[in-house]
Amino acid sequence: MRILVIGAGGVGTAAAAIARRRDFFEQIVLGDLSLERANRALTLLGGDARFSAVALDASDADAIVALVEAERIDAILNACDPWLNPSIFGAAGRAGCTYLDMAMTLSQRHPERPFEQPGVMLGDDQFAVAVDWEAAGRLALCGIGVEPGLSDVFARYAADHLFERIDEVGVRDGADLVVEGLAFAPTFSIWTTIEECLNPPLIWERERGWYTTVPFSEPELFEFPAGIGTLECVNVEHEEVVLVPRWVQCDRVTFKYGLGDEFIGVLKTLHLLGLDSVEPVRVKGVEVAPRDLVAAALPDPATLGDRMSGRTCAGTLVTGTGKDGAARAVYLHHIVDNAETMERDGVQAVVWQTAINPVVALELLATGVWQGAGVLGPEAFDAVPFLELLAEHGAPHALDERDPADPLRTGG
Repeated sequence: MRILVIGAGGVGTAAAAIARRRDFFEQIVLGDLSLERANRALTLLGGDARFSAVALDASDADAIVALVEAERIDAILNACDPWLNPSIFGAAGRAGCTYLDMAMTLSQRHPERPFEQPGVMLGDDQFAVAVDWEAAGRLALCGIGVEPGLSDVFARYAADHLFERIDEVGVRDGADLVVEGLAFAPTFSIWTTIEECLNPPLIWERERGWYTTVPFSEPELFEFPAGIGTLECVNVEHEEVVLVPRWVQCDRVTFKYGLGDEFIGVLKTLHLLGLDSVEPVRVKGVEVAPRDLVAAALPDPATLGDRMSGRTCAGTLVTGTGKDGAARAVYLHHIVDNAETMERDGVQAVVWQTAINPVVALELLATGVWQGAGVLGPEAFDAVPFLELLAEHGAPHALDERDPADPLRTGG
């Protein structure tokens, strides 16, 4: 398999670093608008000749198609912010490549009732051409990071192996990460964080379908395992709510994020000042989008590893009726320690935890264990080989049995 990774930021660099220990691919080309950044990623790879770097504008579909043809690429891994999805996804379709991303095309608010009804939902633009991809026998595997991605694999596993009936699939994300010396330093793309946190959160219920609510709604105190502790989690817009109901039988799907009051306060302030906007404003003769300015002013998350400590936890809380007919609640989760990822691959925990999942998926596709056509989510595939290969990478998941009457607390 010959792979083009578009975007040599934190996640793209981590994906290459993780993949270098595997032998399922022939070549990985790292493409980035900044050739310097792409070459910098190569320094983590120990001179492995299977990796190369090129300058590539991810907004230029023609340039992507030309590079795919020149390098005989089989699969494209989109490691860019999701505003670039249309050009990359479109180019993959034109070039006849397998396509993977970790976030789907962006949503648009309902013009009149944004906190009640969805407008254009996450991924709508990709699902709109699913029939074309299926007819061509090509696969677009969407949302295969950690959340969405591994969280969706957990939902599939629970449905197949743990539950007779599922009441709710609730993705819950939290961490005890600290960045030394910085009062506010997001550990993931601030552009994407602003997008998902300030958009109306999406919820799905069997009887109601998809609906929206106000940002940071329905707070709950969720206890994360392994001593990370109890964090207040709130509704956030996320792809799992779009993907899970398409392939997993359940009654409700939610996504909640343990952001913390301080982080939420900063996001609200950015919104109040209009600094979350992607519409350019003119400043001293130069047009700049306020959100791009915020992203440029903050530290690059990929560079924070040496100053970070702690762990990040991604997981899926599933409640319902177990295979034995009794009420059951489990929290399937994955914990990554920053000290371990820095020692192993020289990258921080959040980007590493995101990147390992498309690497696992690419290997399953390259070996034929996973096969499919169309625009599919991770739930469309067998979860067992994915979780087995994740463990082979030295990053196994865990399962926390919880009291069905009090599933927000750990099982002990």
